[in-house]
Amino acid sequence: MSGDGSDLHVPPDALAAIAKGIDLAHAELKDLGMVGEASAGRGFSDLGLSGLELGHGGLAAEFETFCGRWEWGVRALTQKGNNFAVGVGLSAGSFAEHEQYVKDSFKIGVNSLNGNPHLSEDEVKEMSWDTIRSQSMYDNPDFSVGSALAASEEVSQVWRDTGAEMG
Repeated sequence: MSGDGSDLHVPPDALAAIAKGIDLAHAELKDLGMVGEASAGRGFSDLGLSGLELGHGGLAAEFETFCGRWEWGVRALTQKGNNFAVGVGLSAGSFAEHEQYVKDSFKIGVNSLNGNPHLSEDEVKEMSWDTIRSQSMYDNPDFSVGSALAASEEVSQVWRDTGAEMG
């Protein structure tokens, strides 16, 4: 093997299974409540309990030590999985999470320039790039009399509420 991965011949199904396994491991860590720390394999030290909660101070100290050591082991394995994914070009683990975050941020930014300002970030993330690229602020405007009356009533209500809060 030359070391650059160019002579690596792995069935696509195997790589997909590896990527799925890495992503599932991250998902399990997130289920423990370690959303920000999951992709680094961190957060087990936060699971420690007090002597009152465990019923014995010595047991609490040993459990805290165990959680700290367990964190380092999980962290090392998570980093190996993340490095492997990057090394073989898999979109998995922390690399995939970062990649998705960047893509979603760009979608939200483009939508803020030319899209519907009333969409939530989650709604924008679910949209395709074609939809985001082709939309404009003038898509499907409602210039009906009913819409104008409803808007006028909303403005009046806001002024009434503002007057009530000020007085």
